Amino acid sequence: MISVENLVFDYPGLRALHGVAFEIGEGSITALVGPNGAGKTTLLRCIAALETPVAGRISVDGVDVQDAPRQCHRRMGYLSDFFGLYNELTVEQCLRHRAAAQDVPPGKHAALVSRAAGRTGLDDRLGQKAGELSRGLRQRLAIAQSILHEPPVVLLDEPASGLDPEARAELSRLFLQLRAEGMTLVVSSHILAELEDYSTHMMILREGRLVEHRRIDGVEGAERRVTVVVRLAEPSDRLPAIVEALPDCEVVSADESGAKIVLPAPALERHRALKHLMDEGLAVAAFEELRPDLQETYLAHLREEPRS
Repeated sequence: MISVENLVFDYPGLRALHGVAFEIGEGSITALVGPNGAGKTTLLRCIAALETPVAGRISVDGVDVQDAPRQCHRRMGYLSDFFGLYNELTVEQCLRHRAAAQDVPPGKHAALVSRAAGRTGLDDRLGQKAGELSRGLRQRLAIAQSILHEPPVVLLDEPASGLDPEARAELSRLFLQLRAEGMTLVVSSHILAELEDYSTHMMILREGRLVEHRRIDGVEGAERRVTVVVRLAEPSDRLPAIVEALPDCEVVSADESGAKIVLPAPALERHRALKHLMDEGLAVAAFEELRPDLQETYLAHLREEPRS
């Protein structure tokens, strides 16, 4: 869905991106992370055809960004870290203006405005002027504008900035919904715990270089495996032997109080493992998938020596 090849971008006296290259597949949510000044915003702006790189090639949904920027704009939504709104326009007028700017047929404006407002919790604010909205509601309006034309690709730079915890949780649900509907999202944020709630992939930029790009939840496809933590309400010295006997199970650690095991990813396999433990008479108090820690992975990369 997004292809970047050998991307180089310079500011006067500073190389911001050094030969960045990657592929982002359809229907994924990529967390774009890195320290301040790593090049995240520059990369998003290049993908959005708002900056011209020194070298390299970018295509979005099969369209070359530099050759046909307007075509790409119709295929993507973009929210910048610092955005502006027309303060004298109402929420509805702002959304209709965006629809017109994206060349959406007038007959579709009402339905798209209603849907975007509903997705972002602005249904009851359509008649209110943008300049009268709180910081958090302005952020919601900006997000609504970026997804209004239902683009296949959405780029979001710090989308949760200014939102309270409840609104952030709603935003996570929205991103998962958009992905389920087939959209591909790239989200830059400093709130790693929040990114972990909905991201499928992680991309780390450091000093303008791509140092990591991988799937967060492990290997794709039938071979994917998950780590599960088992805790017992009542200790049993039988637990280590029981988990060792589980089919296709790798035991990371086990004692009389609990175990950490690796199982095939399908939910049915976890169900069978849990059922076996219960059938053996063990008092299972917890049986939960241990999700990869995005923050720890990120910090581990930051502790590494930078490239020369």
